[in-house]
Amino acid sequence: MNPSRRISRRIAFQRMAALGASAVAPRFALAAQDGRARGAPAIDAAAIEKEAAAFANPLRLPGASGLYGVVRAADVREMRVVRTEVEMLPGRLTPYLAYAVEAGGRQFLNPALLARRGDEVRLRMVNRLDEPTIIHWHGLTNDARNDGSGLIVAAPGQTFDYAFTVRDRASMYFYHPHPHGYIPQQVYGGLASLLFVEDDEEAALRRSLDLSLGVTEIPLVLQDRRFDAQGRLQYKASPDERFAGFIGERLLVNLTEGPFIAAPRRIIRLRILNGSNARTYLLAFLQDGRQLGCYLAGTDGGLLAAPQRIVRTFISPGQRLDLLLDLREAAEGRPVTLATLAFDPMHLEGTGGHAMPGMDHGSMGAQSMPGMATEGEARALLRIDVKPAPGYANKVPATLSRLPAARAPAGSPRRIRLAHDGKSNWTIDGWTYDAKAIPITVRRGATETWLIENADASMPHPMHIHGFQFRVLARRGSPPQVHALAGVRGLLPQDLGLIDTVHVWPGETVQVALDFSHPFSGDQDYVFHCHNLEHAEVGMMIRYRVKA
Repeated sequence: MNPSRRISRRIAFQRMAALGASAVAPRFALAAQDGRARGAPAIDAAAIEKEAAAFANPLRLPGASGLYGVVRAADVREMRVVRTEVEMLPGRLTPYLAYAVEAGGRQFLNPALLARRGDEVRLRMVNRLDEPTIIHWHGLTNDARNDGSGLIVAAPGQTFDYAFTVRDRASMYFYHPHPHGYIPQQVYGGLASLLFVEDDEEAALRRSLDLSLGVTEIPLVLQDRRFDAQGRLQYKASPDERFAGFIGERLLVNLTEGPFIAAPRRIIRLRILNGSNARTYLLAFLQDGRQLGCYLAGTDGGLLAAPQRIVRTFISPGQRLDLLLDLREAAEGRPVTLATLAFDPMHLEGTGGHAMPGMDHGSMGAQSMPGMATEGEARALLRIDVKPAPGYANKVPATLSRLPAARAPAGSPRRIRLAHDGKSNWTIDGWTYDAKAIPITVRRGATETWLIENADASMPHPMHIHGFQFRVLARRGSPPQVHALAGVRGLLPQDLGLIDTVHVWPGETVQVALDFSHPFSGDQDYVFHCHNLEHAEVGMMIRYRVKA
């Protein structure tokens, strides 16, 4: 293979659109602000809504027990990591990995945990798998031992005791395994669920909008999967897929394929997690060929200071979005479709002259790279059947929280370069993962600016830092499909909040501000990595130390 053989993102996207099983010819452009503005992707809204019309499976929602059952985190004493079976496809049981919990006389699988800021969490994880594992509490500010970064793991048959205080703002966090060498397959196999943190500002929003979890406040976990003829999950990543990221052709929401819900014609809240290993989505709401606006209320680290009116938004692996959808803007008697719109996934970018190892770019398609023909295609995710809600007159509050404005720390920025080595490894500042090496050391209490540069790498990277949330200060060099959604300093609406994962597109430099203050004694070691889980496995993760 000649490593200088590359194709442009436009050609790659055209080929993907032509080859994708559900790709559709463009009919009209949906808007940046009103449904028809510049920079919007061309999609066939009718085809997406037709797909959604055939959805026949009720969306799985959090209940009092069972899968995604809701339980207070403080009431959980033991969490067993087990192999079980779940009905993901109608009428078929799929072998599945899950966190099993007993609390208050009820049985839970992958429970949705509830906690209030200040709560103490004390639980024992019991590893009943035949491989090592550990739980990472994604987005929470924990000491290194309780973070679950994978620097400490529990071997088969072993236990691990967690004891920490919930210190972070109210938001929807999540938990998942993080043993290096096993992360993608364990997450893909089922090990992930939600953690809702509450505080006074969160409670005020629920009161003002009359929200109820599982009824008018609905968590949505987006995942893509592959199944064999017997309905078993398939995760057999080829070298190309380990390098690019594992993409499944079938889309699920809350482990439901072809889902629908009935929702009252009022403001509903959708709390969305991208739980896919590698797939990015471009979300929008459609009705009768037009795009409905909504309000972005929060991001990874909780509520924004004020709601942001949007009509479409990217969400990359590991990110969360808190959306308020006013169904009074929808026509009565017609369903609304949550869709992922067509976009260029930018798998084959770069100026370094490197191609993906082993890929035949001259014949790129589903045969040479399963899944690549499906990321970026227009698809329906969820149908919302709108029912009457007489007498509801509530409005989205103008102020949501007391989130201070982001400020750049003093001093020179630290440059972080994302790249690949022309072989099979993604790198951070030239480093691939080494559990013994510590490429970055910061001082406890220090504030720093990081410039995360993706100038020469050939794919997007959702970069996640353990232990701390951060603020985005600016984006530069964004591709047109991203810049079309941006405001001042190139910032996207979700850049206005506290986040723990930032999507860095090819050609972009993202400037972020981090505050390494924490209450823990001694040195604390964490990791910084790409949340495309296959990228992290092939090198794109480094250890860093917060020195006391």
